[in-house]
Amino acid sequence: MICLDEMGPVSAKSYAGRALVQSRTRPAERTRQEIDYGRRAKGYIFGAFCPATGEAFTHPYPGRGGAHWVDFLEHVETWIPRTTERVYAIMDNLSSHRTTDVLLFLLAHPRWEMVFQPKYAAYLNLIEPWWKILRSLALAGQRFESWDEISEAIHHSTIYWNAHRHPFVWGKRRRHRPRRSPGIALLPRAE
Repeated sequence: MICLDEMGPVSAKSYAGRALVQSRTRPAERTRQEIDYGRRAKGYIFGAFCPATGEAFTHPYPGRGGAHWVDFLEHVETWIPRTTERVYAIMDNLSSHRTTDVLLFLLAHPRWEMVFQPKYAAYLNLIEPWWKILRSLALAGQRFESWDEISEAIHHSTIYWNAHRHPFVWGKRRRHRPRRSPGIALLPRAE
């Protein structure tokens, strides 16, 4: 199973980070960030994510049309091991995902099967929470002057993620902590 989606448009601009405020130098002040009015360039990041292994693949594109999507599917085809007999691709209902070129791609690659998620159910595609992680790795606290800088940051962040990946489990609690027992005054267990 592969989760596919596009992130964007991503603009070359300043992205807010998590800088700490020195309390001794500026007590009781809010953090400040330079206002960035310029949007110097933009594009889309297409991504493929395998929740079972946590492995990810990203590729930048200037737009999100059908031709870019088919080119991305060709890249994903080479990324997926040849030993995989069946590829179930989970994706949303964007019109560029249903073009004639995509149907021709499916005819040329019979191991692929597209699974379109219901409308207004983006949470069913596990690449959505991974986009949040990628944004924090690549974009948070950075200022980009060009689309090439963004593409390079995304590329390095994807390599970093794949070096430290872990499987995603849908519905698993954050940081894999066990749930607390309900109630505030539970009786101690008799042993």
